[in-house]
Amino acid sequence: MTLVESMQRSIDYMENHLLEDVSIEEIASQANTSVFHFQRMFTLLTETPVAEYLRRRRLTLAAHELSKTNIKVIDIALKYGYDTPESFAKAFKKQHGITPREAKCFTGKMQSYNRLVIQVNVKGAEPMLYHMVQKGPIQVVGVRRELSCENGENQRVIPQLWEKVNGDGTSEDLTKLNNGDIQGLLGVCADKSYVQANLVDYWIAAAHKGEVPERFSQLELPASKWAVFEVHGPMPLSIQKVWKQIYSEWFPSSGYEHAGTPDLEVYSEGDPFSEDYYSEIWIPVK
Repeated sequence: MTLVESMQRSIDYMENHLLEDVSIEEIASQANTSVFHFQRMFTLLTETPVAEYLRRRRLTLAAHELSKTNIKVIDIALKYGYDTPESFAKAFKKQHGITPREAKCFTGKMQSYNRLVIQVNVKGAEPMLYHMVQKGPIQVVGVRRELSCENGENQRVIPQLWEKVNGDGTSEDLTKLNNGDIQGLLGVCADKSYVQANLVDYWIAAAHKGEVPERFSQLELPASKWAVFEVHGPMPLSIQKVWKQIYSEWFPSSGYEHAGTPDLEVYSEGDPFSEDYYSEIWIPVK
């Protein structure tokens, strides 16, 4: 199953179960991938988190029913998963800018979020620079933080973690330990959705051979075939752009799949906000 096919299958599953309390595990299973990797793919391709897509679609359909039928507001609220008319009205107004009763009386405009269709994005004007390498197992040492991906917590906390290690000397200590197969500081994201949905371990680390200092933890990355993508330009926009290209352009057309083990962001020395800054994205593939 290709990435496009698997994503569309998951979207179709969501659409067919919009009136049910479906779990993210059920949705991800339709794409034959883990919760973490599914949510990453979905957000990169659609620029919308899974939970937000479900909320928008349900409120879009609720608005259609309010304007076209005589069903009571309270009944529509319950139908689309809201326990009280008040909670429904609050969510409805946040999305549409008007209350459910105003929608029923044809007062004001409403926002419609339509059913998604995933398509391959073939551009070609901006070539992606990458190469394949076989490496591993790779020992990395560093600091680890367990994070939730729910409601974008990981996106808020990770920059704070980098700010901390850059400010307290940890990044300099890791740089001194960097004698392994990958040069540079690493941002490592390890899926833990097998323990709990939306859970990941995020590491700031360095590839290191030898004894591990007591203050640091150790992680072994399995031997893998890696697709290594070059990133040129300031952080964080440049690396975010390449991540989106990988999932919207490279994976759909390359024939490769994510191997499911931790992937890496590799940061070289230098000014990360410079137009000339160089970094890499390492993705284990199969």
